[in-house]
Amino acid sequence: MFSLTVREHIMIAHSFQGEVFGPAQQLHGATYLVDVEFRRPELDADGLVIDIGLASQALKDVLAPLNYRNLDDLPDFAGRNTTTEFLAKALFDRVAAQIAKGQLGESAKGLSSLKVTLWESHVAWAAFEGALPA
Repeated sequence: MFSLTVREHIMIAHSFQGEVFGPAQQLHGATYLVDVEFRRPELDADGLVIDIGLASQALKDVLAPLNYRNLDDLPDFAGRNTTTEFLAKALFDRVAAQIAKGQLGESAKGLSSLKVTLWESHVAWAAFEGALPA
């Protein structure tokens, strides 16, 4: 399996509901490094997994509406704990939707799966990975 990963960062604010979260129940900020790994079994005709420029732009596009925002105020996340794990899946879905719409070019049709990793720090991170529709 071949893969290509692009990276960006995002700065957000949010709070959590539930005693398990302790002081994180209060509004607090987070800066995440976000990696999206694109995977395919064979390289395309140009020897690529995906156009790195289109992949980078796609990641920037899905992060832009969340960057410097309080996630508690966004209708898409109303009533949800926007944990790192939850956000990894939400970003996976948004990148997968861009691929389905053709925004990552013809080569993206050969992608078989994605992995989205959110790094909270150098010692803690969460990820979501899954297959893409054929």
